Amino acid sequence: MTRGWLPLLLAGLAVGLTAAPRVARENIEWLDVWIPHTNGHDLPRVLLIGDSITRGYYKPVEEKLAGKAYVARLATSKSLGDPVLLEQVAVVLREQAFDVIHFNNGLHGSGYSEPEYAAAFPELLSVLRRWAPKARLIWATTTGVRMANDVNTVSPQTERVLERNRLAAAIVKREKIPVDDLFTLASGHPEYHAADGIHFTAEGYAVLAGQVSRTILEQLAASR
Repeated sequence: MTRGWLPLLLAGLAVGLTAAPRVARENIEWLDVWIPHTNGHDLPRVLLIGDSITRGYYKPVEEKLAGKAYVARLATSKSLGDPVLLEQVAVVLREQAFDVIHFNNGLHGSGYSEPEYAAAFPELLSVLRRWAPKARLIWATTTGVRMANDVNTVSPQTERVLERNRLAAAIVKREKIPVDDLFTLASGHPEYHAADGIHFTAEGYAVLAGQVSRTILEQLAASR
């Protein structure tokens, strides 16, 4: 009997010794999910995944795609590396089917290193493909950051953004996922940024929304 119980005991010890994911949280965590026209079936569905930047360009994207697609959003402070992000995404994808998913994650999660960010990126792709196997994916680069109250000066935080974009770009290229390069679109345009250097003015969000909408429409057309 001792021999029979030994493998079980060792397996239990192995489970107990498995390190839990390292979680780095912010002082304020938030989640904003909006899924309109849940009973409508006459138009394709689009989901925008991201943070407060995504939430900022959501409305003009919805307006530009009116009559062409129903647009939902999942904006969150959770970052790659935090297992709760994957749970949030899975919940929304189990709730509703989507034809196109435009996703971004990169500004939050300063407590995670760039290698940790890159290691967690495939996990997000896995969740997207598991719960939305028929959806066309679009990855959006993270936008740069400028100094608060001095938007003409680029913030040192942009270096981390660039590195995360570089690491993610290598992954999505390998996975053959289209890229919506919002970083380049906003780069060199301090006038697009709000005073905090992170978010955007109405003009800036309109510019971002224009490119996001065009990219989504291209994927919707390709899916027909």
